[in-house]
Amino acid sequence: MIEIPAKLIRNHREKASDWLDSLPGAVERYVGEWDLTVDGDVLSGEASLIVPAVRRDGTAAMLKLQSVNDESESEALALRTWNHDDVVEVYEDDPETSTLLLERLEPRTLDDLPDDVEATRILAELLTHLMAVPAPPGIRRLADIAGQMLADAPAIIPLLADPAERALARRLADRMAEALPEPGDRLLHWDLHYYNVMAAKRQPWLVIDPKPLAGDPAFELMPAVWNRWDDLVATGDLSRAIRYRFDLMLDVTGIERERALAWTAGRILQNVLWFTEDGDTRIEAELKAVADALFS
Repeated sequence: MIEIPAKLIRNHREKASDWLDSLPGAVERYVGEWDLTVDGDVLSGEASLIVPAVRRDGTAAMLKLQSVNDESESEALALRTWNHDDVVEVYEDDPETSTLLLERLEPRTLDDLPDDVEATRILAELLTHLMAVPAPPGIRRLADIAGQMLADAPAIIPLLADPAERALARRLADRMAEALPEPGDRLLHWDLHYYNVMAAKRQPWLVIDPKPLAGDPAFELMPAVWNRWDDLVATGDLSRAIRYRFDLMLDVTGIERERALAWTAGRILQNVLWFTEDGDTRIEAELKAVADALFS
């Protein structure tokens, strides 16, 4: 018997109650099919149930159960396409349910490093490795995601209460539109931030939990810029700290600045559209601070 973590229930009870109810049976199924022994307390991410397990040969692993959607269905393919030295290993997977059996990593992420500059540099170095890999066939395309954003923006942006924020959102859309004719063809992670890089025994750090896209690596920068926010605030000069972190990512990866700005504008816009569609009428302060720092 397993107990579903409260965070997972909060996140999914309204939209995916059937999936939540199916989890105990699914754990039992995969423990049997993949010849596993449960080896610890159940954990959860924002959208997945994680069960520590041991394989028949004694290898420690993590059983990951998640609902099937556009983000999860290509996770195993992406992890197997990138270099093994950069990402968590997939031992088993079931494409029909997006269930994975993954290498067990150390319980420490880049967010735990005291020095956020060092953490950003490590993240950027990993991005440099990932962005060298072309996307395999079948991966969702950034061109389609961005095109849909531009199609949705005229109806959503007017819901913002502040005229200045509506104008900002339109400028962000225009900036992204400039980059859309060349959307790129690299295999993107889409959610490459400090919590999604974990310590390991075979390598110092490995990437986990991609939401794969095919596109321009410049679209990958925003998660690193606005995570570990308290470290930016603690510098006493927020705008300068944001620009420093952004520039560090560019210096390490070699991503061209104008493309980086255009696709980061798109990434800010994406969040603005999501939050506004969910009922917000003001741009979140952190998003606005990044936009002000990079585009003012």
